[in-house]
Amino acid sequence: MAASVVALLALSLFLPPLLLVAWKHWRWGRTARHVIVVVLGDVGRSPRMQYHALSLAKSGFSVTLLGFCNSKPHDELLQSDKIQIVGLTDLQRLAVGPHVLQYGVKVVFQAVHLLWKLMCTEPAAYIFLQNPPGLPAIVVCWFAGCLRGSKLVVDWHNYGYSIMGLVHGPSHPLVLLAKWYEKLCGRLSHLNLCVTNAMRDDLAENWGIKAVTVYDKPASFFKETPLDLQHQLFVKLSHTYPVFRACSESSDPGTERSAFTERDALSGAVTHLCGRPALLVSSTSWTEDEDFSILLAALEKFEHLIDSGESLPSLVCVITGKGPLKDYYSRLICQKGFRHIQVCTPWLEAEDYPLLLGSADLGVCLHRSSSGLDLPMKVVDMFGCCLPVCAVKFQCLHELVKHEENGLVFEDSEELAVQLQTLFSKFPDPAGKLYQFRESLRESEQLRWDESWERTVLPLISDT
Repeated sequence: MAASVVALLALSLFLPPLLLVAWKHWRWGRTARHVIVVVLGDVGRSPRMQYHALSLAKSGFSVTLLGFCNSKPHDELLQSDKIQIVGLTDLQRLAVGPHVLQYGVKVVFQAVHLLWKLMCTEPAAYIFLQNPPGLPAIVVCWFAGCLRGSKLVVDWHNYGYSIMGLVHGPSHPLVLLAKWYEKLCGRLSHLNLCVTNAMRDDLAENWGIKAVTVYDKPASFFKETPLDLQHQLFVKLSHTYPVFRACSESSDPGTERSAFTERDALSGAVTHLCGRPALLVSSTSWTEDEDFSILLAALEKFEHLIDSGESLPSLVCVITGKGPLKDYYSRLICQKGFRHIQVCTPWLEAEDYPLLLGSADLGVCLHRSSSGLDLPMKVVDMFGCCLPVCAVKFQCLHELVKHEENGLVFEDSEELAVQLQTLFSKFPDPAGKLYQFRESLRESEQLRWDESWERTVLPLISDT
């Protein structure tokens, strides 16, 4: 009897701790396979974080993606049963009061709102955070991680303070405060990723932050577009954007034409139109770090060359994207009065953008990094589509664009105009320099995002 009492007493003393340990192991087993990805911006316009979420899901993690749902993400993300998108509320600035007060109210609201969302989400082993924007997200994600046992991974795309400096100037109090905040709070993370070796070195030398370079790579859906799909895309876009419509109808009423292609009524075969215009593509967020007046000035020079008798094709220039300076540049474009060049500024569906890049003849990038340390992902996507690129020069562009190897680098509109003349001088002759660059891209081994992620990021989070 006494032995039974002792056994019962021992069981009552040791069973609760054992159950607690077992519960924690069970809870950690669930948590270890869950990751939260945070974008304090539009998810649909954050491709790298979408790719992180997809790669995590393919590696067996369940993923909660927090961000603003202003535009549609890629279909693959929406169709994954391992990814849940949770929308954040985007508070616009107040219409009254000093700008500092407006900004302060927005930051406080975002901090409280993001913390609430993080605390309501299932606990996770990791919180992946895009920076910028990191104010106030870095501190909020770190604090939530402390409370819930999550490790913070910061993916440095650029510096937020340098982007703010384009608008306010480098010595503005808000810019200096943002720099201090990023430098101090960036050290709170367990793991740091960045997009270039130049940024990795700068983080180490000037910020005391050790980071791992994870270069942007194109997703698998960025590839050359077959001619029949090009035709379908052009016909679809022609319903909304006149630049994609054929200038003349075919003599055969059953033949379907776009500005670039035609489909035979009987065979269904698609061919390029004889004398078609060249398709030049650029993409932008229409912000201060991209000066599109350079492209417009180069296009003016290109048109003057055509008027002077140079054997050059007419151009269709498609500039995709949304952003604060779009209206400003749209007015400039309307003032140009081009005759041989048509400019279109659409916002494309996520599935149409890769198809457009894979159908184009040349890509142009005007991204000048605000810090000089990040690389334009648009060029990565263009290379994935074997699309030759002309890119404006800045500090670390050589880590991506190799002049005269996979593209051309320019410094001003004069250089860009000369490059356009050179590349299109034999268009669409396959012996031209434009097609030589394309063949070079086809022959080069291009690592895709999934494979690169498995080699770089997956071992890091497995080790931590």
